[in-house]
Amino acid sequence: MENRISVVSIIAQDMERADEINALLHNYGDYIVGRMGLPYRKRGSFVICVVMDAPRDVVSSLSCKLGMLRGVAAKTTVSKQK
Repeated sequence: MENRISVVSIIAQDMERADEINALLHNYGDYIVGRMGLPYRKRGSFVICVVMDAPRDVVSSLSCKLGMLRGVAAKTTVSKQK
């Protein structure tokens, strides 16, 4: 399967999920190009954008695992280019 550039956007409404999210991101580290995280203390949340260069099934797997965490939403955007 061909690699695509993807962005996984994560919004966590529970600051206690940070360790679980970081553990998942660590497991997919070989595919991660970069990430940016922003705490939003006013709302007790944080937002993370993760750029990946990976096959679609790998990106989908990470996004699905993140979305299964309580208080975490994850959405993915995939490039059209191969």
